[in-house]
Amino acid sequence: MTTVTISLPESLKAFIDRQLATKGYGNVSEYFRSLLRAAQKGEEDARLEALLLEGLGSRADIPLMPEFWKDLKAEARDIAAKHQARKRP
Repeated sequence: MTTVTISLPESLKAFIDRQLATKGYGNVSEYFRSLLRAAQKGEEDARLEALLLEGLGSRADIPLMPEFWKDLKAEARDIAAKHQARKRP
């Protein structure tokens, strides 16, 4: 692991202390890691949304045959499984 040192005004340090006391975080590092994971997930979600909107905007003709839906469901299951595996510690 890498250590990162930051400087905070007393008001933010007090806020962090309250978060540790009330939210069940074991230490400051655990609290900051949870914030960074949430920010990372937010960026991933925003990228996925942008890609979906781009796909919808492309108006590409997609043959809506049974094989298309079968492949789409299989791909969605694979993505969901990978996402669930990443969420596990």
